[in-house]
Amino acid sequence: MADKKNVAILGATGAVGTQMLQCLAERDFPVGELRLLASARSAGKKVEWCGRQIELVEATPEAFEGMDIVLGAAGDDVAKQLLPEAVRRGATVVDNSHAFRLDEDVPLVIPEINAEDVSWNHGLIANPNCATIIGLVPTWPLHKLGHVSRMVVSTYQAASGAGAPGMAELEAEICAMGRGEKLPEPRAFADQLASNLIPQIGSEKFEGYTSEEMKMQNEGRKIMHEPGLRVNCTCVRV
Repeated sequence: MADKKNVAILGATGAVGTQMLQCLAERDFPVGELRLLASARSAGKKVEWCGRQIELVEATPEAFEGMDIVLGAAGDDVAKQLLPEAVRRGATVVDNSHAFRLDEDVPLVIPEINAEDVSWNHGLIANPNCATIIGLVPTWPLHKLGHVSRMVVSTYQAASGAGAPGMAELEAEICAMGRGEKLPEPRAFADQLASNLIPQIGSEKFEGYTSEEMKMQNEGRKIMHEPGLRVNCTCVRV
């Protein structure tokens, strides 16, 4: 049996953190201690995992002591503040946020494409954007055969891409529509999402493209080691 690893999840109560917990269970990952890190207001609450009751711990630099692996499921600001502290304390970090993806000292990895880049990590490994992964995995074999230099991409991304607040907002809108009530003001999205499509994910970033639309090009260049890759991307929230 593989040696057990002490694992921490930063942002354990969010949509991504919850999915990470599920993946650890599904893969029967050899977890020793599991430390679930969340905000101060969530600290002390308990989460059930594989028949164990695990108490949530406030996310502080000291909370990473003794951890072998840290999975990052928090936003960019929290990731930038806390994950370098985990590295300083000896953990290997795999981060799902955007905070370190384009940092030249941090490998950005899709295992099916550039798993070898993990070898030069300095304690921190970045996970690409969801649409980048989905778009590049089938593109990579074509690239090896014929050298892909340009991609025209449209993505249609679910409310879950905005995390738990996005899913809650969509549910509240659908419930209000069903009751014939006025819909709540949108907060997680730029407009009403229920029975709608919103052709904007993220803020305007570059010549009319949004931050989400630029990710596939910028991240794809790094992952594929193809600095000249051009991607014309349109991202729509569904």
